[in-house]
Amino acid sequence: MTHERVQRGSIYLDNLHLHTSAKQCRDEEFQCANGQCVSKAFVCDKENDCSDGSDESSCPKPTCSLHSFQCHDSVCVPDIWRCDGDRDCRDGSDEWPENCLDKQPRERPSKCGAHDFECANGECVHQSWRCDGGIDCTDRSDELNCSHPTCRHDEFRCDNGTCISDSLRCNSVHDCLDGSDEAGCHTDACKDPNQFKCGSGECISMDKVCDKDRDCSDGSDQPEGQYECLTANGGCSHTCNNLKIGYNCSCPAGYSLKTDNKTCQDIDECEEPDTCSQLCINLLGSYKCDCYDGYEIDPVSNACKAGSGTVPMLFFTSQHEVRKITVDHSEYVRLIPQLKNAVALDLDIPNKRIFWSDLSEKKIYSSGIDEVDDSSRHIEVIGSGLETPEGLAVDWIYGNIYWTDSLLKSISVASTDGVKRKTLITTNLGKPKAITVDPVNNFMYWTDWGEEPKIEKCGLNGAGRVILVKEGIERPNGITLDMVNQRLYWVDAKLHTIFSIDVYGGSRHTLIHSEEQLSWPSSLAVFEEKVYWTDIINGAVFSANRLTGKNITTLAVDLERPEDIVLYHDLKQSAGVNWCRNSHSVNGGCEFLCLPAPLTGDRAPKYTCSCSDSTTLGPDGKKCVEGRCSLPCMHSYTLPTTLHPKSSPCNFIYLLCLISAPSSYQPDHDDDHHLHRPNVYNYLTYPDHTAHRGTRCSCRR
Repeated sequence: MTHERVQRGSIYLDNLHLHTSAKQCRDEEFQCANGQCVSKAFVCDKENDCSDGSDESSCPKPTCSLHSFQCHDSVCVPDIWRCDGDRDCRDGSDEWPENCLDKQPRERPSKCGAHDFECANGECVHQSWRCDGGIDCTDRSDELNCSHPTCRHDEFRCDNGTCISDSLRCNSVHDCLDGSDEAGCHTDACKDPNQFKCGSGECISMDKVCDKDRDCSDGSDQPEGQYECLTANGGCSHTCNNLKIGYNCSCPAGYSLKTDNKTCQDIDECEEPDTCSQLCINLLGSYKCDCYDGYEIDPVSNACKAGSGTVPMLFFTSQHEVRKITVDHSEYVRLIPQLKNAVALDLDIPNKRIFWSDLSEKKIYSSGIDEVDDSSRHIEVIGSGLETPEGLAVDWIYGNIYWTDSLLKSISVASTDGVKRKTLITTNLGKPKAITVDPVNNFMYWTDWGEEPKIEKCGLNGAGRVILVKEGIERPNGITLDMVNQRLYWVDAKLHTIFSIDVYGGSRHTLIHSEEQLSWPSSLAVFEEKVYWTDIINGAVFSANRLTGKNITTLAVDLERPEDIVLYHDLKQSAGVNWCRNSHSVNGGCEFLCLPAPLTGDRAPKYTCSCSDSTTLGPDGKKCVEGRCSLPCMHSYTLPTTLHPKSSPCNFIYLLCLISAPSSYQPDHDDDHHLHRPNVYNYLTYPDHTAHRGTRCSCRR
């Protein structure tokens, strides 16, 4: 195989060329000059989809249909997208005033908060990121018309124009966002390699060491006793090394010195994350790698490869479409065309369905993967109550979807048909972005780039919420879970970095830091030994080794706002137990949603019942009762018998009244009983804390 290096602007493409004797392309595909197959829809679309650019050679200027608008760069978009408030052309020409003379351009309200800066393209970034020297808007508008300050005499000016304290220079920490404060710093070693550094700090000529004259102020150049190894091996458990100055103990490979600097102990290489691509087995003085079922170890790279199944494929959104590309770059096609603003994406691989959200239409759709090219087969799953559905995840075991909404500051769940729906989390969310789920262990994880950026986790029923990352995080965008290794990976667009942690928040690892290939990373996916990610500013899809961060390769370029990316393979979504079906009753006995609870122990509940936003779970923990005060507050309810308040239906309705009613609502008071409020719950009680037969509860204005 030959390698070709192509320069395109600031992007360098390392494309693996296919053999010229490539497979025969299908009727709906175009065969590139190098044998690669791409969708015929990519031919002459002003994008180099063939790695050799042959799909764009000898192309005439396109002519748009009567129902299309031709952008200034000649690309055609549906005419109904013209002057609708969205920049659908890459150059924004569909919203230029001269092209909107026959219709009034629609003004879209800003979705940015009070502490945000609104980019020219409508994106929101933190106000503090304006003119900080880093590109935070994908259209770079946050760094336009900036006058960077002149640093004081006691400050250091970073290459990006920002100022930091001069004391932070060369402290082994990147205090400048571009790392320029650590560039050109010298180590503690002497400048001249032929010099000796004294313990007191000065450097002397090496020939003055051990010449019986004290040239170092602390005498470290004339140490006493250079033959300690002759006596009891210097106390070393393994190797004793006589040095010109003193001695030291050393260990064979696979061992390290204990804190006494004399005794060797076995190194547990498996404690280091990503030592092996999957299983790591520690041995005395060594280790070995192994793989889970379905994978086979590569004897050369020690990486685990899928033993069988489909060729791994990447599905990703590119604003107006969803595309599919095989990881070996042998096939590259347009899967769903003519979308308004596709952002979030996920797959239900066992059922061969694809789900995506459209930010402009504020809807979530689904389709069978095999019939996705037929728009009449697209199903509107969630069609209302959405504002910015930027994160989407499919629970392929329990049959639910989860999504984030950064404008509504919420995380919601619904059945995959959209019939049953519930808002799960609405508190302490800033700008929730990406979300990923683990329905085998019943957890979900999400990123939040609000004023307090963080990564959080909780059960798929919303229980057990904890923060996993809150330090060293700025703009966490995409997040994905390596199910096999139970490790989370995320991209930080502000720090231009890919990080990983275990699912408990430990073993943090910085995988890749690159302002070039991670200019504005949006999403990522992990499979086998590779990590894949999209970058909006570069308009590209990249891959790299997820263990070392090396071998960065460009898979696709010339993309229009590539956002979400997911990987399709038979082994990607492992099988698990659906406890809602495994119980003795249908749907876990729940009237509405049966949601998996986090599996934290043998005695932990496997699932809980949940109700819609307009109803609340009843005393039996399974049925739903009306939670709006408009109906219950218009009527009185009388207890048929004496019940404890926690199991009283009358009291429960009255409780809902007080919780959901406006402050203008006041409870009735009867002479034969009184109302009091312990904690946040409201009970209609006698002093013995029971609600007696005949007790009436009601609300009034």
